[in-house]
Amino acid sequence: MFILGLALLPNPMDLNVAVIEDDPRYRQSLEALLGYAPGFRFAGSYGSAEAALDEVNKNLHWGQELEWSMVIMDLNLPGMSGTEAIKRLKQLLPHMPVVVLTVFEEPTTILEAITSGADGYLLKKTTASELLSQLRMIACGGAPLTSGVARTVLNLLRDTPKGGEVGQPSLSPDRLDLTEREQAVLQALVRGLSYKQVANHLGISLDTVRTHIRAVYKKLQVHNVAEAVARAIREKLV
Repeated sequence: MFILGLALLPNPMDLNVAVIEDDPRYRQSLEALLGYAPGFRFAGSYGSAEAALDEVNKNLHWGQELEWSMVIMDLNLPGMSGTEAIKRLKQLLPHMPVVVLTVFEEPTTILEAITSGADGYLLKKTTASELLSQLRMIACGGAPLTSGVARTVLNLLRDTPKGGEVGQPSLSPDRLDLTEREQAVLQALVRGLSYKQVANHLGISLDTVRTHIRAVYKKLQVHNVAEAVARAIREKLV
C-alpha cells in the first residue's frame, strides 16, 4: 500500500485518473494516493471493465463530458479481461491514455497489452513516487515502460525472427518512407525520451516534434508510443 502526504486543494490542471482494479484494498490505496498527490485528481474507480465501459457508454450516449484524462487498468479482472477492455476503451476514446498496472511480468502478456493499445505498462511493485512519475511522463507522451518491463520487451522482440510473424516481411525505413528527421524522432522515443526531451535533443520545437510523431504513427500504422517503439524494434527500424 502507498504512504500518503498532506492533501492539497484540487487544481484545474490536475490529471484526472480513473482506476479499473478488482482488488478492493489496492483500489482504495490508489484512490487515496491519487486524491492526495499534487497534480492528480481521483476521477472514479471500478471493480470490473464492464462497469467502467458502462460509464463511458452512458456519458457518450447522453453527450456528457467524461472527466477522465487517464485510465489505470489491471489485467486480471473478473469477466472481461484487461487487454480486451483496453481495445474497447481505445475504440470509444482513441486519445485516452490507458496505463496497465499489474503484477504480471511475462513477456507475452506485456506485448499483448501494448499491441492492444496500452500507453504504458507498470508493475504493482512500483513505489508510489515512481508510479506518479511514470504517469506524468505517459501523460506528456514520454517513456511508457518502466526499465524492467522495457528490457523484457526488448528481449522478446530481439528473439523474434526479423519481420515478426511468418509471411510478414521486414520493412526498412526507406520502404516506410520515413524521413531522416522522423527516424531520429523514432529513435529518441525508443530511448524513452519525452516529447520535450526529444525537442531539446534535436534542437526543434515541441510542436515540430508532435508533427513528426503524427507522421511516424501514420507511416507505421500505430496509435501510441508503445506500439511505435515495439514495431521499431521488431522491424529493426532504428
